[in-house]
Amino acid sequence: MSNAHSMTGNGGLAASAGRIDRPLVLVGLMGVGKSTIGRRLANALDRSFVDADEEIERAADRIVSEIFEAHGEAYFRDGERRVIARLMDEGHGVIATGGGAFVDDETRALVLEKGIAIWLDCDLETLVERTSRKNTRPLLKSGEPRAILQGLKEKRSPAYAQAQIRVVTDDGPHEATVNRILEELATWR
Repeated sequence: MSNAHSMTGNGGLAASAGRIDRPLVLVGLMGVGKSTIGRRLANALDRSFVDADEEIERAADRIVSEIFEAHGEAYFRDGERRVIARLMDEGHGVIATGGGAFVDDETRALVLEKGIAIWLDCDLETLVERTSRKNTRPLLKSGEPRAILQGLKEKRSPAYAQAQIRVVTDDGPHEATVNRILEELATWR
């Protein structure tokens, strides 16, 4: 039994989706599961996985919240764009981005040109619950998380909607989300 088949329960979908030779770039708000789903998707497709935030932290030798605090969001987004461009050029199969990466016009254009953007979307209640598990989200430290997430969802959704693929996640098994992505990829032109 192949690894893709055991991970998704549908090896045919993984094989069909595996024909795509561009990086798959997961976009969406914090808490939608980009890193968790990304690792499983990469495993199902037998591709490499990389988390852009982890690469940014490695390059800066600081955590994301420290970069935000020391230099501000604009500085962070500039570095983030450069790191995502490098990761795409290196040919990583699945890339999880930070929640605001795809909102940046230049980063979005780069991803749409060289990769396939997959918007992971979910309802506000799920986002609030998931993001409450960690205290490492710099944008949620400045007020009431539910209101902040609602505002970010309203503001960022038009940018996310430009992704080539949209998959709605929920609290179901991660494999179900991976399967929905594989189904979309299998029919993607």
